[in-house]
Amino acid sequence: MRKLLVTTAIGSLGLMGTAFAEDAAPTTTEVKFLIDNLWILISAALVFIMHLGFASVEAGMCQRKNTVNIMFKNVWIVCIGAVGYMLWGFNAMYPGDFGGFFAAGSPIAAGFAEGQDTVDNLTSAYADYTYWADFIFQAMFAATAATIVSGAVAERVKLGSFMIYAAVLVTFLYPVTGSWHWGGGWLAEKGFGDFAGSSLVHAFGGFAALAAVIILGPRAGKYTKSGVKPILPSNLPLANIGVFLLFLGWFGFNGGSVLSADAATVSLVFVTTAMAGFAGGIGAILMSWIVTKKPDLSMALNGMLAGLVSITAGADVIPPYLALLAGFIGGIIVVLSVGFFDKIKIDDPVGAISVHGVVGIWGTLAVGIFGGGNFGVQLIGTLSISAFAFITSFILFFIIKLIMGVRVDEQEEHEGLDVAEHGVPAYNDSAN
Repeated sequence: MRKLLVTTAIGSLGLMGTAFAEDAAPTTTEVKFLIDNLWILISAALVFIMHLGFASVEAGMCQRKNTVNIMFKNVWIVCIGAVGYMLWGFNAMYPGDFGGFFAAGSPIAAGFAEGQDTVDNLTSAYADYTYWADFIFQAMFAATAATIVSGAVAERVKLGSFMIYAAVLVTFLYPVTGSWHWGGGWLAEKGFGDFAGSSLVHAFGGFAALAAVIILGPRAGKYTKSGVKPILPSNLPLANIGVFLLFLGWFGFNGGSVLSADAATVSLVFVTTAMAGFAGGIGAILMSWIVTKKPDLSMALNGMLAGLVSITAGADVIPPYLALLAGFIGGIIVVLSVGFFDKIKIDDPVGAISVHGVVGIWGTLAVGIFGGGNFGVQLIGTLSISAFAFITSFILFFIIKLIMGVRVDEQEEHEGLDVAEHGVPAYNDSAN
């Protein structure tokens, strides 16, 4: 039965009679390849679930009257992110010998055009996984950067303007910094370490969000002469569900970044990821209780996310006890960062700039402190990525502002974007 299942799986890849002998029992190498490839595909599915987590967190942390708008943006982001990554981002991020986008062997010129590819790209001659598994795993990552921005600009951004911004950001800007390290570029040559994207995904998204928020301005009524006026979340249970979905997906986000099902490394990554996330929650709970004198659920949730971001760059090299410390510090940092941005009147409804941007820098530096990396290289790398994201996002969002505007008018913001932009509320409160 085991031989039949493996043979059937191999046959489904179109490899019978080519890579493996049709009547031979699969070798250890062949079985390992199938298991590794399956783990990458499972991880891609887990990362996809994270987009539901992001949508739930954003909707729960924002006002009820903007729920449809937030959900719509998240649907657009994952769709355009994956399609844009297929059409441009994947090959731009992993350019190989820089032979040009339409060079022979590129995704467009070969596999993506006809749904076929060389035997090498479908066997272990390519990697521990197929070319297609590689693409779909990376594609699920791609949209995350724009999703981070979505939460930060929520409740006052024009839908059409944001859709254009997100499409350009994820398709053309995100792959640039990704190529610097994961694509074998200058950061890879310097020995920079970012295992699953504390900087390449999270800090990129966080500082792109900061630029957009500066141009956009705060929500009406958030900052008054008497101080900060809290705009309360509409649905903390939904936000709670969203964070736990993100936590679940993070096992694929980090665990899949091992790029194989290697038992020792995947197990270590699961432990460091989980422990850092839990420690981040504890750090934020304690810190926010000290600052606000009350136990704050929203800070506890952001603390868990901060802990996860803290370990993402070094999940494979930071020992479990030090992962606890890295996550705990990340939880403290996020509380202080959220307070700092409120003081300077940077309005971020979900704390995305702090969770992903500021803590993303910390997580990258933690590799140099706890994981044996070169601290100077880590600092150069994370600052370069963050600066590129901020500058290019600022330019892009400012151009869109000049052409078509980026903020809804005061009446629409007061009414809520669900009705103003979509013509329908999220919840039907009628008696019928």
